[in-house]
Amino acid sequence: MRFALDESHEDFASSIDALLTKADMPAVIRAWNGGDTAPGVQVWQRLAETGVNGLLVPEDHDGLGADAVDLVVAIEQLGRHAVPGPVVETVAVAPVLLATVAPERLGPVAAGSLATVALLPHVPYAVDAHVADLVLHAVDGTVSLGTVGEVRESVDRSRRLTSLAPGETLGSVDTAAAFDIGVLAAAAQLQGLGRTLLDTTVEYAQQRKQFGRAIGSFQAVKHHLAEVAVALEMARPLLHGAAIAVRDGLPTASRDVSAAKVACGDAAYLAARTALQVHGAIGYTQECDLSLWITKVRALVTAWGTPDEHRARVVAALESEAS
Repeated sequence: MRFALDESHEDFASSIDALLTKADMPAVIRAWNGGDTAPGVQVWQRLAETGVNGLLVPEDHDGLGADAVDLVVAIEQLGRHAVPGPVVETVAVAPVLLATVAPERLGPVAAGSLATVALLPHVPYAVDAHVADLVLHAVDGTVSLGTVGEVRESVDRSRRLTSLAPGETLGSVDTAAAFDIGVLAAAAQLQGLGRTLLDTTVEYAQQRKQFGRAIGSFQAVKHHLAEVAVALEMARPLLHGAAIAVRDGLPTASRDVSAAKVACGDAAYLAARTALQVHGAIGYTQECDLSLWITKVRALVTAWGTPDEHRARVVAALESEAS
């Protein structure tokens, strides 16, 4: 099976990267953290113009009608730039839920409306319901409009967690499929976050000097960075393989997305730890842009299912296949 991206995927990723590079994302994230979501919403509007929001929305509802591979390509770039807001929920999960129960609501999502989801029991809190145009509550196959309840803080200041109560019922849908696409998207986001942490740390190691030498020339630092690079590269085939499994409706899709989430989460977490070690005390400060990526990694590692939950899913699937 060929996991390499084709030229159209590479071009799509480059266009998203260029858009977000121009947006000064650290400033956008800090504004979001402080309660000013306007710059972030503007970024989302520009992303919608490139088709990101409507990737999984069918063409007859003004979307692109793309697949899970395209989704991974796009969300990895959103992860690289630590885009604030309900990324997984808007781009991946809401379109899957709405396609069956309320397709008339897909057009606004494709056009740039933000959506958030609480998908019980795995995802008990909705992310950033205060800025979402559409709030969904899904449990036991039933999808409803969500009624906002208690708000909780996250370790990532750009993520505001809100409990929901079910409101108007929209209909019934396979929430297991929605969960799997959410897990896949979270894995892609972690892969992107980890890559930026590695790139930023390599650049810092080439510039920071001790004893008259760049710290990147020290063997210990090289080994730590190499371990991160290997972990990220080993996770990538699992991520792309899971995207293909979801796209093709393979029976191993749930197992594959769980394996990808674990691998991408472990790699991103290693990247975050190594970035802190190499940067030293400055990496702990909120003034350092690095902290914006590190805290998002910490939040996403346990979002959309904890590592232990996904490892258990992989083990259960393998045991079932072997029996």
